[in-house]
Amino acid sequence: MKIGFVVNDVSTEKDTYTTIRLALAASQRDHEVWLMGLGDFGYEPGGSLHARARRADPARSYRSLTRYLEDVQASETTVVTLSEFDVVLMRADPADSAEYPWANTAGVAFGHMMATSGVLVVNDPVRLASAISKAYFQHFPEVVRPRTLISRDESRIREFVEESGGRAVLKPLQGSGGSGVFMVNTDEAPNLSQIVEAIARDGYVVAQEYLEDAKDGDIRMFVMNGRPLQVDGAYAAFRRKSSSSDPRSNMSAGGTAHKVQISPAILEMVETVRPKLQEDGMFLVGLDIVGDKLMEVNVFSPGGFGSCENLYGVNFTPAVIEDLERKVAVRQHYGPELTNARLAAH
Repeated sequence: MKIGFVVNDVSTEKDTYTTIRLALAASQRDHEVWLMGLGDFGYEPGGSLHARARRADPARSYRSLTRYLEDVQASETTVVTLSEFDVVLMRADPADSAEYPWANTAGVAFGHMMATSGVLVVNDPVRLASAISKAYFQHFPEVVRPRTLISRDESRIREFVEESGGRAVLKPLQGSGGSGVFMVNTDEAPNLSQIVEAIARDGYVVAQEYLEDAKDGDIRMFVMNGRPLQVDGAYAAFRRKSSSSDPRSNMSAGGTAHKVQISPAILEMVETVRPKLQEDGMFLVGLDIVGDKLMEVNVFSPGGFGSCENLYGVNFTPAVIEDLERKVAVRQHYGPELTNARLAAH
């Protein structure tokens, strides 16, 4: 199949990224693989869609992630017709587009047009549009979410911190990767005004109750088609621990990865959110879990396949590509009878 990966910018991709692992896995299965950035799309007056894209040497068999990415980035840019693709994965990270506020909106819009032209686009671009902010998280069942406030009112945020026992986590409504995340408590009350002001400068503040289990870090768990991703008995999941007193355990914020046992409670939580993920066409997502609560749903570019492989000795990427192959085969049988969202997560 002809498969595309949409990233923020091809030139800034790294060989440690899950996206590159997925692209290499698709290449190793003899698929035609292209990478394109959020600024590489074009729409012609006649209605056709194209993109400036790059690919590794199709005559080479790659095993090294580093060599594969080097050849992609060194290749000549080629204009490709997007309607000719079988599947396109939207893997751009909103946090990396701060300098270009138009980028993710444009990417979602072109993703929608690609889906309309008959390309399978995952995750579903229509629902991705509503997931750019963390407000999307509030649509999941209340039982799995920590107590949350979204506001720009400092006095109300201060009240919330007091109602939450004097401790809470504050973060921006937009963004990911642990950027702008603060843990506040009553001892730091004099700094609360500055923290709220710093976050609110760029929009709304999300305040969440502090969970005691957060001291042990959080769990990143991959879910595919609404179900835990599992290969050879191993779950694609790991515990992320902060390497300091920093409350952020994100890998991009200095966290470290550790093996984790997936409990029945976590599996029950995934089952609780499965209907929403499937309804929204969320093919591959990363759930961030603390204790028995879901802290965040990463639907754009969840990372960590490298950590999973290092911890368990299991490569999870072929299973993802195999499932995309299955979906493309189903599309050939049913055509437009199955909506993009329906096919994306089933």
